[in-house]
Amino acid sequence: MLHDPFDDDFHSSPPAGDRWSTWDRSTPTERGPQPHPDWLVTELAAVDTELGVLKTGKEADVHLISRGVPDTDRVCLLAAKRYRAAQHRLFHRDAGYREGRRTRDTRTARAMARKSAYGRDAAASEWAGAEFVALCRLWELGLPVPYPVQIVGTEVLQEFIGTSDGHAAPRLANVRDDLPGLWEQLVDALVLLAREGLAHGDLSPYNILVRDGRPVIIDLPQIVDVISHPAGPGFLDRDARNVATWFAAKGVEAADPDALSVTLRLESGRI
Repeated sequence: MLHDPFDDDFHSSPPAGDRWSTWDRSTPTERGPQPHPDWLVTELAAVDTELGVLKTGKEADVHLISRGVPDTDRVCLLAAKRYRAAQHRLFHRDAGYREGRRTRDTRTARAMARKSAYGRDAAASEWAGAEFVALCRLWELGLPVPYPVQIVGTEVLQEFIGTSDGHAAPRLANVRDDLPGLWEQLVDALVLLAREGLAHGDLSPYNILVRDGRPVIIDLPQIVDVISHPAGPGFLDRDARNVATWFAAKGVEAADPDALSVTLRLESGRI
């Protein structure tokens, strides 16, 4: 069972920071793939300090957290994606993406369909869980995604993509350097994703970050299994169109939406 990082146990703040590290609140299956990276602070004496909001969205907000052991140099920055409480949440894309998934609990499925308070809470847990599982799977495949640190309730903690002093990496939409090189790297990533029978489902220049000349794909709760989803090929086409059209508009001659769509369909076996 997932834990809520904002329950009463967290109301007493540690000597420094806003809460004790939530690392021990996650079971081994709720933590990222091993071996854990060297930069990740896993000590139980660590504390989490809130540094501000990185991004707000319709379903979730992303916060910047510094996790460190007081009086040591053991510290790391994390991005905490927090899916909102039922009364403040709008899962505007839920039905179309969930069509290829199945919820075993029929009562929960009905509540989610009715969008009751319970159903919305269940949807938040499902989307958080889906994102964490997707990040773990794609990380292990070698795709350019943030390292998934852990999931605690409806909070997904992941690697912060940015500088050590807390400046977030720019979105692809705001980058103009080495676009042909970024295009080639993204095509390689999308081909690998398609070979696994997957599509991002909502890919755009706004959910691709660029760090040190390399793209990093983010926002993955809606990842689509294009084999089981009846509209799977359409998601491949949309991802291809969104990124290729942007690169083509910026003068990258190799960026062809139709050619990329065909390539991804072939790699996925859906053509």
